[in-house]
Amino acid sequence: MGDTDKPKGPKKPKNNKWNKAARGVLQVAGAVPFVGGLFSAAAGHWSEQEQQRLNDFLKHWMGMMEDDIREKQRAIAEIAIRLDLHDEEISSRVQSSEYQSLLKKAFRDWAGAESDKKQEFVRNILSNAAAANLTSDDVVRLFLDWLHRYSELHFLVIAEIYNNGGITRGEIWDKLRLERPREDSAEADLYKLLFHDLSTGHVIRQHRPTDAYGNFVRQSAPKRRGPASATLKSAFDDEKGYELTALGRQFVHYAMTEVPPKLEYQTTDDDSEPEAAQQEETVDA
Repeated sequence: MGDTDKPKGPKKPKNNKWNKAARGVLQVAGAVPFVGGLFSAAAGHWSEQEQQRLNDFLKHWMGMMEDDIREKQRAIAEIAIRLDLHDEEISSRVQSSEYQSLLKKAFRDWAGAESDKKQEFVRNILSNAAAANLTSDDVVRLFLDWLHRYSELHFLVIAEIYNNGGITRGEIWDKLRLERPREDSAEADLYKLLFHDLSTGHVIRQHRPTDAYGNFVRQSAPKRRGPASATLKSAFDDEKGYELTALGRQFVHYAMTEVPPKLEYQTTDDDSEPEAAQQEETVDA
């Protein structure tokens, strides 16, 4: 068979550095099992230019992964300085398989905590879950899920209801200093959906009286005076007040209450990783 009969196509690269780099990155990401054959096939079919593009993509990806790891390291340091590890109960708690499971869940879903505020909530939840024993780990997992299910506007509403029990939808909207839109607007629909989310998620509820044993008291419907309203209830209703459920109150304690640091630390300029400063422990008030 002559030279003219040889199949034409891109030449296989002589060195395989790009392949090794790609495998290394994917091994860290846990992706090797299903893409292991990709690079073997690609080496024979991709041009050097295409391989360089992959190389550039992987470098960018590695940079993103390094930033993600750096953020998690900083979060772990922020949690550690808030725990009194001299306390045997807290020390045993953070080493337990149950708490390690919470850590894994929180950092596995770290990318979902897209804002600094939500990442602060994650840190607070993990700190309080180690330092306090007010609820079960199943409830703590639910709180971590709420951070991904709800937006920051949801959490602003939760905070307003916590600080002003019995507050109405309209009063919350006014406190957020937002101009009231039309009832048929997208903003009004979004606001109603927000309360629907929090109500069906058992975070908030309309105020209901209870007896001495915590049972909800049945209330009779008030008698209407005059003709019925020609319009439906407003998204910015000013009549019925809201309160947090027991779950909602515990969420505020775990996510929105910061455990004060027991140590002070500073970050180094070269790698931005937290470094413990040589400070004595602060005395709790």
